[in-house]
Amino acid sequence: MKVAILTMFNGLGNTYSLVNVVAEHLRMLLDAGVKTKVLVSEDCPDSEREGIFADERLEWVKITNRFQGKQIHWYDYSQPDGEVHETFFDEADAVASDLETHLTDVDICIMHDIHYQGWHLMHNVAIRKVQEKLTHVKFIAITHSAPVNRPPNPKWPFSCRYTPMPNTTYVYPTHSGIPALAKQYDVPEGKCSAVYNSLDLISFMSDDVKSIHNQIGLLKSDILIVYPGRLTTGKKFEKVAALAGAIRKKTELTVKVVFCDFPSMDIKPDIYKAAIRKIGYYYGLREPDIAFTSDLGYSNGFPRSAVFELFTLSNLFICPSYSESFGLTVLEAASRGNFLVLNKAVPALEEIGTKLKAYFMRWDARNFGYDTKETYNPSEQSYLEEHALRIADLMRDNSVLNAKTLTRQKFSPDWVWYNQLEPLLER
Repeated sequence: MKVAILTMFNGLGNTYSLVNVVAEHLRMLLDAGVKTKVLVSEDCPDSEREGIFADERLEWVKITNRFQGKQIHWYDYSQPDGEVHETFFDEADAVASDLETHLTDVDICIMHDIHYQGWHLMHNVAIRKVQEKLTHVKFIAITHSAPVNRPPNPKWPFSCRYTPMPNTTYVYPTHSGIPALAKQYDVPEGKCSAVYNSLDLISFMSDDVKSIHNQIGLLKSDILIVYPGRLTTGKKFEKVAALAGAIRKKTELTVKVVFCDFPSMDIKPDIYKAAIRKIGYYYGLREPDIAFTSDLGYSNGFPRSAVFELFTLSNLFICPSYSESFGLTVLEAASRGNFLVLNKAVPALEEIGTKLKAYFMRWDARNFGYDTKETYNPSEQSYLEEHALRIADLMRDNSVLNAKTLTRQKFSPDWVWYNQLEPLLER
């Protein structure tokens, strides 16, 4: 499969939102191994090619914007009728000839606003001439603005903004706009599809977070738990794994735990990590659900600034620590919008957690001058599973947490690619 993206961009400034949308589509295509070319105006400066637009895997094509040696000036023909300028059709023929040359070898052509924008009417006419000759090419026409009302009897060439082109699927960024889109182009709604604009959260993060994401994936799980700390039994890593496992078992939500660990002299790391994993598996986690950054290239610890970034992605913070003098990581997790579950038996965690309206559970703890030990009836497993259900319900009912989680999961480039764009290409 070979795909062309037709934009006719005159520039690539990322303040123009459509440039960002096209960039995301390019990443999806290239990451999936799809041969891709981009068609832009010949006046689009090469000096602006950065990031994905400069990727060596891209075939970069400039479409003519000249007629009889002079630059073609685009006019805004947003009105439903009127007169076009004198050289309009000659310019369309020149552009069509160049487009035909560069679309002959593709299977699919994705057009961005070519059928919608009034200043692209000339390109709209040109691509229709090309489609008549290249009947093997499937076209996808994406509209990025609110559909316009269809006039009663649109006249050529203004009718190109209101009539369908053969072998073309019409796309809008949301399902809510599909009925209006279908009316604009006078097509059945079944010939229209939604492809969300994606938010690539990982692209805004450090190389450290990108490295972790590339190894274990950070976006798909329903519950993402990040727990930083020295790898010592006092931090009770195994209790985090146990509660995470109980959540997965009792709710059937997908769960991933990322331990941002760094060395301790208290216990051999391999022995403790094996015990943590064993307990997590016992309570319901699977092997891919637990990760230690020390196993992912950060044997001496994960950078603190990168931990902050991970908290931006995570939605649940569990701190069953045996002893804390303050609990700064609680504030760090809270500042990034995580649901907090803290050990009520630790005075510092109770004090901070009460202010932050955290959810409390009880684990063994050190108080001032004495230690406490918890007894669970009928069992610790029952205790964890009971609270797992409550935590999941509270998180589900929290509109802010729900929005954060859905944004990470279902508006990510991967989700949009696998659920919307790729199926559209294979239709």
